[in-house]
Amino acid sequence: MTSNAGFSRSQSRLQEIAADLLKYARKKGASACEIDISESFGQSVTVRRGEVDTIEYNRDKGVGITVYLGQQRGQASTSDFSRSALKSAVDAALSIARFTAPDPCAGLADKALMARDCPDLDLFHPWDIPVAEAIALARRCEDAAFAVDPQIRNSEGASVSTQQSHFVSANSHGFMGGFASSRHSLSCAVIAGEGDAMQREYWHDDCRDAKELIAAEEIGRIAGKRALARLGARRIRTREAPVIFEAPVAVGLVGSFVQAASGGALYRRSSFLLDALGQQVFSPVISISERPHLPKAFGATWFDNDGVATHDREVVADGVLQGYFLSVYTARKLGLQTTGNAGGSHNLRVKGGDDDLAGMLKKMGRGLLVTELLGQGINYVTGDYSRGAAGFWVENGKIKHPVQEVTIAGNLRDMFRGIVAVGNDALPRGAKHCGSVLIEHMKIAGR
Repeated sequence: MTSNAGFSRSQSRLQEIAADLLKYARKKGASACEIDISESFGQSVTVRRGEVDTIEYNRDKGVGITVYLGQQRGQASTSDFSRSALKSAVDAALSIARFTAPDPCAGLADKALMARDCPDLDLFHPWDIPVAEAIALARRCEDAAFAVDPQIRNSEGASVSTQQSHFVSANSHGFMGGFASSRHSLSCAVIAGEGDAMQREYWHDDCRDAKELIAAEEIGRIAGKRALARLGARRIRTREAPVIFEAPVAVGLVGSFVQAASGGALYRRSSFLLDALGQQVFSPVISISERPHLPKAFGATWFDNDGVATHDREVVADGVLQGYFLSVYTARKLGLQTTGNAGGSHNLRVKGGDDDLAGMLKKMGRGLLVTELLGQGINYVTGDYSRGAAGFWVENGKIKHPVQEVTIAGNLRDMFRGIVAVGNDALPRGAKHCGSVLIEHMKIAGR
């Protein structure tokens, strides 16, 4: 970043603050210290039925400080960047550490694991869109949704959002890294029908670079068509049947896997994937890779929240679990090595097959296509899964009618192993990419 780019402080200034705090913590007796400094700002505009509904601005900043006195750890934070406030935060963290019991797993990662070379990943693309232009863009999006059909009668609004942030992380091993990033989005949610027959649907797109967003009119059209397709939805009889998770909801299955395979859940013994390394946890059609260095990608980074260098790796190969998601702390609790995942996963890619959604429907033949999930009925200790769902009933590989007010249930162990196919229709948004997923059978509770 060659200038402040709208930030109150430059990247070099954040680095100076981090260096000063590390020096002060060392002077005050800390055996080790970690500093995280961030700043972000943005704006969001929402238009509803052609009128401006909300205009929101946000600007945030903060400093997080973690100090160690041997294996005693203390943390403090502040949003005040004055010298006195920053020093007081370090003092507060040290005071907390002195009254904290030693933790044998506490401490920085090994120095040899720190990231050293961090080339630009092209994550920062400012979008300096005036509010008047954002309003006009949102109106075009919503107008396109209403133009789909007269049965599109109401709207929850069309929104345009632009967010920019930058940060610096540093620790007393000599690591210092940081970068700026951006996230821009367009979305639209509309309602078709009237009375008790109303149906709501939406569509959205997210990108680092606003020039790569789907056209506002296209987002509106997709939202309108999806709402229209839901009209006439009804419940179906309770049964067991194959289920396809449409790509936007299939990503949630990947999220459930990450949760169960994360160090925090594992060392607390609150995961159904305990001691599963090297075991067949998915069907052989599933391979999941982690690609943290993809340019412009959400989740792209050269280092994790511990400062540990990230690497490409295969998390699942032909259904076999190759690795967990571990930070330095959780790895020590488990007696394992960090995987560079402090803060979460980095750009997971589920290998897709040859079929688009139409091909997946044909492969399924008869069953339920899930396009929306409701509730949070997942027990990660047992793997039990039960969520409200809506979508479409499929016969002979073709959508027959929309479905609502059903519950799909199973166990994630069985669901993962029962995956028959993954589509090639993954959407280029978010840090987890997965096409539509066909599961051999699930319980469907209806009428």
